[in-house]
Amino acid sequence: MAQFAGSEYGKMIRGKFKDIEGGSELAMLAAPSVEELEQLKTAVAIMTPSEKKNADSLTDEQVQKIADDAQINTANLAIFINGYMLYCRNSRL
Repeated sequence: MAQFAGSEYGKMIRGKFKDIEGGSELAMLAAPSVEELEQLKTAVAIMTPSEKKNADSLTDEQVQKIADDAQINTANLAIFINGYMLYCRNSRL
């Protein structure tokens, strides 16, 4: 995920997925901005071992608490956690 953070290629990918309001949430998973990546690193750093082990089954309330404790954008963390959940579910198929 960090491979394209802040790179020109990552910016191009983000631009291709923008919606009419300028957001590109789907592209966050493939090419996060440097700020988004740092927020994710901060969140993971404060997560308990149990939260890390069970990240694919965190509740909305748990994600909110982690974001609040890390003082990061809750929506961004939710996008990353949901993307991870989908990845885990697809890898089990």
